[in-house]
Amino acid sequence: MLVELAIGDAYGGSFEHAYPSFVAEHNTLTGYVPHPGQLGVPAGRYTDDTQMTIAIAELLVSGRRWTPPLLAEQFVRAYHRDPHDGYAPRFHQLLSEVQDGEELLRRLQPQSDKSGAAMRAGPIGLLPTVDDVLYHAKLQARITHDTPAGIAAAQAAALAVHYCHHRLGPVSEVARWVEGILPEDVGHGGWARPWSGKIGPQGWMSVRAALTVLAAGGGLARMLHTCVAFTGDVDTAATIALAAASRSPEVAQDLPPVLWRDLENGEYGRDYLARLDEQLLRI
Repeated sequence: MLVELAIGDAYGGSFEHAYPSFVAEHNTLTGYVPHPGQLGVPAGRYTDDTQMTIAIAELLVSGRRWTPPLLAEQFVRAYHRDPHDGYAPRFHQLLSEVQDGEELLRRLQPQSDKSGAAMRAGPIGLLPTVDDVLYHAKLQARITHDTPAGIAAAQAAALAVHYCHHRLGPVSEVARWVEGILPEDVGHGGWARPWSGKIGPQGWMSVRAALTVLAAGGGLARMLHTCVAFTGDVDTAATIALAAASRSPEVAQDLPPVLWRDLENGEYGRDYLARLDEQLLRI
């Protein structure tokens, strides 16, 4: 799961908020391309979506009881040991300045409804029960996105993984199932409402786009291409969609080999993600 979502993030990151003409020309799945507005960022490098997901995954496999200070410490640690781009500018600056989780919690103003809590929630879906998923997704969301919409987006993203991993039904019904668990309206019109057009910054937008792609079926390659073709915040939608789809036996695991080969593979890159994946699937 972690390698697939990182591929979605790294590939999608090349197209995040890029001009539609650039997306149309280069969204071919034949390899990673440099983002036209991010000089110096190597193609195939994942973003904050994957880095924060790693922090969540490491905490899950540790078996430790989750608390806000522990979660905040994980986020700070993951960033400082291997700084990556993609964070919102103010949060990026804050992470760069703080030394530990307690300081992060003191300085944060977590009143955001954007996608940061949803993009990292995928591994939580591997937990055994819906109640476990809802509790842990909410707890981690409240660190940075303590709003009804921010929390609901994180819970929906984690529930999509839970549905696919535990084989609770056909992938075509994933959005309706999520909507049955999270029926409250946070301003998006329902999780099962198909998404179209550019993906905006709010977390529910990326999640609804990902759920739309999941419910339409096909293989991972089609899902990745479709997420990117929406334009806008496409790396987050791809991260969420591929995290869930990679756990479904219905979905062809057909990402092009070049995307596996050229995904960054430093200390916390492809091979580390694969090892962490093995541990995650034993929780």
